[in-house]
Amino acid sequence: MSEHEGRAPGRDQDISDEDAGFGRSGQPPARPARSGRVARSGGKEGTDANAEGVRLQKVLAAAGIASRRKAEEMIAMGRVKVDGLVVKEQGRRVDPDIAVVHVDGNRVVLQENQVYLALNKMPGWLSTMQDEDNRPHIGQLVEDRTERLFHVGRLDRDSEGLLLLTNDGELAHRLTHPSYGVAKTYMAEIPGPVPRDLGRRLKKGIELEDGMAKVDSFEIVDVHAQRAVVEVVLHEGRKHIVRRLLDAAGHPVSRLVRTQIGELQLGHQRPGTLRKLSPVEIALLYKAVDL
Repeated sequence: MSEHEGRAPGRDQDISDEDAGFGRSGQPPARPARSGRVARSGGKEGTDANAEGVRLQKVLAAAGIASRRKAEEMIAMGRVKVDGLVVKEQGRRVDPDIAVVHVDGNRVVLQENQVYLALNKMPGWLSTMQDEDNRPHIGQLVEDRTERLFHVGRLDRDSEGLLLLTNDGELAHRLTHPSYGVAKTYMAEIPGPVPRDLGRRLKKGIELEDGMAKVDSFEIVDVHAQRAVVEVVLHEGRKHIVRRLLDAAGHPVSRLVRTQIGELQLGHQRPGTLRKLSPVEIALLYKAVDL
């Protein structure tokens, strides 16, 4: 498993938002929102003095949370917060551009112009939005979009797997900032046999040229002939960290695939394709970085 390939990847593949329900089972809600305040025109709280903005139940329905009628039930049950405060009154108006709305504790994305895409990057492709030498790079996959997208983290040219593309700058910043410690999961193909103490050594830490590094977890997934596939989970993002760690341990990587960022999974997405994240997946990313 690796991080880049040589053939032209496909375009966007939308996934259904059918499963974006917000039951009390803990399922994350629909799309998270940006920060800000509820638009008010004055008057007493709890009245219809919020004459500006859009009715909350309509906003929730537009975000794909539920029908307007179901949204009204959620509001009445106290399951909806606006700017940190529970809202139970019907007809409350909010500004979708600045209001922060949570349903069952999960943030909801209200802005229609927010883009959240998962890419299964193929080996041979650069994790850059531009390249002066016009080598294959992920920016070519979204060059027809009008939004300015960021790639969250990077994969080296020979690696493959999950990359997130978004125009949500705050989310992108937090997902890559060391202080939030968002875990990344990789599948690595290495030469076998794998010694029993390899996992213990990697968890304890190995000294690299730029300091000590260690994994959060290590598991042998498959062993066949003279090769093995192992799963490595770690939360730091130093350059080529997985390859360097395993190489220092005596097991150079022949293929590397990132399969997960936080709770966001690559799943069975085809190499070279893009897909829209579901509201549930977006909410999981927001929760991972305290948004």
